[in-house]
Amino acid sequence: MTLALCTLSHSPLIGVNQPAPDVVAEVDGALARAREHVRAFSPDLAVIFGPDHFNGVFYDMLPPFCVGAGAESIGDWRTSAGPLAVDTEAARTIHRQALAAGLDLAVSERMQVDHGIAQPLEFLFGSIDAVPVVPVFVNCAAPPLGPTERIRLLGEAVGRAVSVSGRRVLLIGSGGLSHDPPIPALEGASPEVAERLIAGRNPDEDTVATRVARVVATAQELAAGTSDRAPLAPEWDAEVMETLARGRLSEFDSWSPEDFAAEAGNAAHEVRTWIAAFAALGTAGAYRVTSTYYRPIPEWIAGFAIMTAVVDEQKVTR
Repeated sequence: MTLALCTLSHSPLIGVNQPAPDVVAEVDGALARAREHVRAFSPDLAVIFGPDHFNGVFYDMLPPFCVGAGAESIGDWRTSAGPLAVDTEAARTIHRQALAAGLDLAVSERMQVDHGIAQPLEFLFGSIDAVPVVPVFVNCAAPPLGPTERIRLLGEAVGRAVSVSGRRVLLIGSGGLSHDPPIPALEGASPEVAERLIAGRNPDEDTVATRVARVVATAQELAAGTSDRAPLAPEWDAEVMETLARGRLSEFDSWSPEDFAAEAGNAAHEVRTWIAAFAALGTAGAYRVTSTYYRPIPEWIAGFAIMTAVVDEQKVTR
């Protein structure tokens, strides 16, 4: 077995705006099971599909997806700052093979990543540099977004590139499910906000504090039932997870970006990272889901979920 998968939600509010202790304990248990899945697989390499929240990627040069041949975490929301242990040669192999497959995958030799990629690495491996990794940025926050089919095709291209490497590769999808945090839109933005969305790298402390306060307040209002943001959507989340588990990934092709936003909030686009990871796993053959966890957690503005999966060896050998 050369490929395995773990997809999981992230949230900047974990450890900041906590739900009831029994909910925290439940999530801790689910994360422990995910870590055990990863430990048992013992990957040589992790490929993580993750979003950015206008911390490392901006409208000044915004690709739909980009592979990092070098990457550094900015250290937002209690995650560690510093370089990731990027496997540059593996990243360049993925880049070359994705281009050859007709995918216009961008490349960065100096990618900046935020908690969308750093937090899952810390959850699963204990640190951002514990395992060789290839980060793959997927635009989930900055409209206009491309067809969902392209994300599936990206995942398949990455999967084919790594499945022949002979290495044990863990595929990670970070994000989602339903949620609607206060991320500003470029269309209709004030000049100040527009400039921040176009080129807002390395903000000053006051700007960071304002953004943190806004997100925390939104979560508190959502938990209290007084928020005007889109509510979490457990039924939509369940449909997404069932479609992934059954391997019916092409069904997502007809889901438009407008559908995602209308049914599950503007940040539900982060499900794109899950679709890419499952599509990559599917290139090795039929797969089976080995664990599933889900709970809507308004304190974290997250339809919070974790899935693990492996290639179904019995079906592969038939």
